[in-house]
Amino acid sequence: VTKLGASPPPLSEYPLLLLTPIRPARAIRIDVHDVGDYKIKDKWRLFEPGMITTIEPGIYIAPGNRKVLKKWRGIGIRIEDDVLVTKTGYKILSTGIPKTANEIENFMSESVS
Repeated sequence: VTKLGASPPPLSEYPLLLLTPIRPARAIRIDVHDVGDYKIKDKWRLFEPGMITTIEPGIYIAPGNRKVLKKWRGIGIRIEDDVLVTKTGYKILSTGIPKTANEIENFMSESVS
């Protein structure tokens, strides 16, 4: 947003931050994430070929969050994709993994059988 000459809105205008206390993306290596530096000398690091990141939008509602209906408290949902940065763009490494509600329900029912 700031590269376009606009300032980002204040955090108070992002009500989902109350529900999602994690970053929507993380750096990963081998079998762990949140490794490496996101900033170098106080400047955000740019993606480089060979880096892998997750794109993981999610919602997590704390059990004690009284700003939502009781039936929604204590739940969490996250859909994650792992993405490799290439010289010409990116490659989604998690293609084919169930993501929609129907795909997940079908996968879960097959796994139990």
